[in-house]
Amino acid sequence: MLTCAGATGPAEALLGAIEHGVVGVRGERIVFVGEAAALPAGAIGPGTQLVDARGGFVGPGLIDPHTHVVFAGERADEFELRCQGKSYLQIAQAGGGIVRTVRATQDATVAQLVELALPRLRRLFRQGVTCVEVKTGYGLSVDAELRMLDAIAELRRVQPVRLVSTLLPLHALPKSYVDRRAEFVALMRDELLPRAAARGDVTFCDAFVEQSAFTHEETRDVLGKAKALGFKLRLHVDQLTANQGAQLAAELGAVSADHLEQIDAAGISALKAAGVVPVLAPTSTLFAKVRPFAPGRALSDAGLGVALCTNCNPGSSNSENVSLAMGLACLENGLTPAEAYLGFTRWAAAAIADPERGRLQVGGPADLAVYAAPSYRELPYHLGMNDVRAVVCRGRLTDFEA
Repeated sequence: MLTCAGATGPAEALLGAIEHGVVGVRGERIVFVGEAAALPAGAIGPGTQLVDARGGFVGPGLIDPHTHVVFAGERADEFELRCQGKSYLQIAQAGGGIVRTVRATQDATVAQLVELALPRLRRLFRQGVTCVEVKTGYGLSVDAELRMLDAIAELRRVQPVRLVSTLLPLHALPKSYVDRRAEFVALMRDELLPRAAARGDVTFCDAFVEQSAFTHEETRDVLGKAKALGFKLRLHVDQLTANQGAQLAAELGAVSADHLEQIDAAGISALKAAGVVPVLAPTSTLFAKVRPFAPGRALSDAGLGVALCTNCNPGSSNSENVSLAMGLACLENGLTPAEAYLGFTRWAAAAIADPERGRLQVGGPADLAVYAAPSYRELPYHLGMNDVRAVVCRGRLTDFEA
């Protein structure tokens, strides 16, 4: 059993392995974590449901700390263009990219957005994911962004995976505002942010800082207001071009800085000094055909806990495959299997500012994954394959082999 609750030391120590371990659950909380021999007398009664890992291992429910699973439409033709040599940036500059998904999402009802997102969440759940961060950003108008938040709220009601909402007002500039950038930024800042904050169900505010998206100054303007309204901050930075986005995340006091393919040594130092969690999206780096992969090894060696995500979205990462993301993190970002596993557990919890998740501890949420694999090392090694046998989410068991 891996608790991911080790106190100090290298990644292998932080995994907090317990041989012949047992997790006891009552309701939606964990009431015991330890060796089987230490179970209190009478802990197992006639009404106790027993789950045997049967030679596999048990760990915390996984967390996907960066996704865009609420959207309409698809962009398979853009994937084909990338396969023919067009870059992600070239496609965006030619009128493709995020703005295409925006058109489809703006035309969709809340019910349609929910119907489309449910299978994506089910696939993540089947991979052992019990908590998912979900962004807006495909609305790009006040009403459409709020409708995406309504869809996320409804998804909380109709399925078990815990959802963390992120408002992404600065994702792409609508065509109708190409010559009115300042007007769009003001609209997001002065109308969308207060209405989203008044809902009380949105944790983060995010921005895409890039040549094809938004500048440092625009981001400071909107995220400064978001912070004043009580939002926690996160940023998409240094993905396609090196533009000191990590330093901006540090300056703004963001919880996380995501992507980071183009981060430099100064950016790494800035994240470390400010306590910003790096979130890498290796599946996206592969899928979008951008290079290099983010320097996971350098980030980890600098003393940063590196979180991982699927970045599930229709344009740059059309995948809910956690195992593939772990494998690529090892093969291309330079992480060890232990670091990759922590990237979807302990460090992913840090990236959503929720340290009680991503580990097994008494009093913590009863979210667990049961693997057929004998070791966490199998997860990235069995590349792209799913070794999850069962999931406990909110204290309820789903056995996929039953």
